[in-house]
Amino acid sequence: MNWYLMVIALYAVLLIAVGVIISRKVKGADDFFVGGRKMAPFLLFITLVAPNIGAGSTVGVAGMGFTSGISAAWWIIASAVGTFILAFVIGPKIWEIAKNHGFYTLGDYLEYRYNRYFRGLISLMMAIGTLAIFAGQLMGIAWILSVVAEIDKTTGVLIASVVVVLYFCAGGFLSAVYANLIEAGVKLIGFIVAVPLVLSFVGGLDGLQAKVVANMADVAKSTAYFSFDGLGNTVIMGFFLMLMPSFFLSPALIGKVYSARDKNTVRISTFACGLVMLLFSIIPVTLGMAAYAIAPDLPQQDLALPYVMKECMPFGSALALAAIFSAEISAADAVLYMITTSFTKDLYKSFINPNVSDESLIKGSRFVTVMAGIIGIGLAIVLPNVISALSIFYSLMSVSITAPLLFGLFTKRSSASAAIISTIVGIIVTVGLDLFNGNKRYLDFKCSIYSHYV
Repeated sequence: MNWYLMVIALYAVLLIAVGVIISRKVKGADDFFVGGRKMAPFLLFITLVAPNIGAGSTVGVAGMGFTSGISAAWWIIASAVGTFILAFVIGPKIWEIAKNHGFYTLGDYLEYRYNRYFRGLISLMMAIGTLAIFAGQLMGIAWILSVVAEIDKTTGVLIASVVVVLYFCAGGFLSAVYANLIEAGVKLIGFIVAVPLVLSFVGGLDGLQAKVVANMADVAKSTAYFSFDGLGNTVIMGFFLMLMPSFFLSPALIGKVYSARDKNTVRISTFACGLVMLLFSIIPVTLGMAAYAIAPDLPQQDLALPYVMKECMPFGSALALAAIFSAEISAADAVLYMITTSFTKDLYKSFINPNVSDESLIKGSRFVTVMAGIIGIGLAIVLPNVISALSIFYSLMSVSITAPLLFGLFTKRSSASAAIISTIVGIIVTVGLDLFNGNKRYLDFKCSIYSHYV
């Protein structure tokens, strides 16, 4: 048996077992959707940092580091700034409203602040779109496993879906929190251990720079490669414009904020998450640059992270594989959380059966989770390009939510009609820019952001 597959199998069993054990603490919808609203600072920090340092901040940023150098760190830095905004501006305010009114989802707030029709529109877009995003996450996990562990795509998709569906289905948000505890620990330890080992392999920082310069044979390019503005001010500003909102308005993150036991917990945990993201920002970039130093001809930039961790960590490759797998699977459970809450709480309970009991709502959520897993498997196998197909869709989600959320929280003058108008105008402008700018790299960039983060 492939020993890499054995490592993943054992790790998967551990995550599922944790989910099943924690599920015994689930006594009602409060526990299943928001962890009983009693998350202490450390646990809330863990469940925030696990998806925030997910696939995009590891595989994606290492790939950008491979091609563009150290300035790729701005991706995570921009994300961290958005997290700080959530910590001190958005989070405490929306937590207080959610606590007073018993909200479970962002959709609950949108209906409270505007009306149920605006909530329904946003929730329907989210429910349908996140099914395809979930399929994309499954494909990403399968692709990583195929590179590192030589597992075929179908097997990788099945492994990913079974693991995340089973542990999330068992106890919902509460099970995901404790699975995230393991995932975040493995992930952070794996990447922290990787940096000195990989740098040692390439001859330290001096050796890294010498090899990169030799591979490029272009002084201007190598200078930009080691410069923090190497990507250019326009691209860096684009990171901030697109990533910052994603990290303070995501329905998944808002739902996690609801779980805090008090406002101070929101501030402490979210600030700590942003701080860790800042400290982490240089790690995947360094690993990507090391991959370029030793293998500049890799056929795809996203091969950089799995390649360098497999080739440069001969005694830690199992830890490296678990770290990469953790990054992907923690992002997948955040997407699954969004799918489940969108279908059950925001659509079913709000528009079909408002009087559904907690017990039935939890059963329905588990059914939706299983169905999402099955549909995700099918989409991941049949539609290999599903991620790129959603680049415009998730741009539309961002422009649909940002203005209604911000103005709704901080002014009483915004109305349902204003929210709808801002959404329509944002969609029209976004579609216009996407259709007429002719910049394929820009579209691919947006796609990467929204498919790797939720």
